[in-house]
Amino acid sequence: MEPAAYRKMAETEDRHWWFCGRRAVIAAILETLDLPKDASILEVGAGTGGNIAMLSRFGTVTAVEMDAGARRIAAEKTGIEPLAGHLPDSLPAFGQTFDLVCMFDVLEHVEKDAAALQTLARLLKPDGRLLVTVPAHQWLWSHHDEHLHHFRRYSRDGLAEVLRENGFDAQRLTFTNSALFPAAAVMRVLDRALPKDKDAASTGADIPPGLANRMMKALFEAERHLVGRMNLPVGLGLLAVARLSELPARAAGNAPRAA
Repeated sequence: MEPAAYRKMAETEDRHWWFCGRRAVIAAILETLDLPKDASILEVGAGTGGNIAMLSRFGTVTAVEMDAGARRIAAEKTGIEPLAGHLPDSLPAFGQTFDLVCMFDVLEHVEKDAAALQTLARLLKPDGRLLVTVPAHQWLWSHHDEHLHHFRRYSRDGLAEVLRENGFDAQRLTFTNSALFPAAAVMRVLDRALPKDKDAASTGADIPPGLANRMMKALFEAERHLVGRMNLPVGLGLLAVARLSELPARAAGNAPRAA
């Protein structure tokens, strides 16, 4: 992402409806995983540290972030300084494997997503889990995706396929951010019709006016009561929980952009 996007994220991720809602849903999923006590947790692409406190409720967190400015902000906010590194082939030497590896809206930023998943498969304990979130539906592609340097959005089947082909069996695969899907889908389609220079400064992290932010936050957070029991059929994002399978013996490359 652009440096400005990281700065905006740091300013808003504790209050913005999207960040708050996503954390609530992720925490609800984590509560269903029966992780070991004081699990070893790796977050790849930790940004400015907005998820570290939540993840620390479930174990000992190691974080990795490619942007130096974001690492400094995360260390100031959380007391945990992320390590420098990025996927697919520039992660630190951790000297351990992990019970849980997390990527929250990171995989779409990695050009070689297949190679990235193969790298993460080698960092998991044999009974470890991968937890990943990504934006859904390539037909929702907009200036917002371009500004945030996304390479793709994923379909449900596309995410399941890239996981399966690169070392993982998806145990849970659900859409997220369902209640706001109709309105947001309309806005994204309209966004494609706008001149790019009108939308170039948008990071998606600006907090809406108070009442709107509170309402959207409540709607997104309410999904935490559902995702522990069922997979949601539609939404703006996807969340997958996967275990290791046999790592395929093939060259790492790009997964096709999912429709």
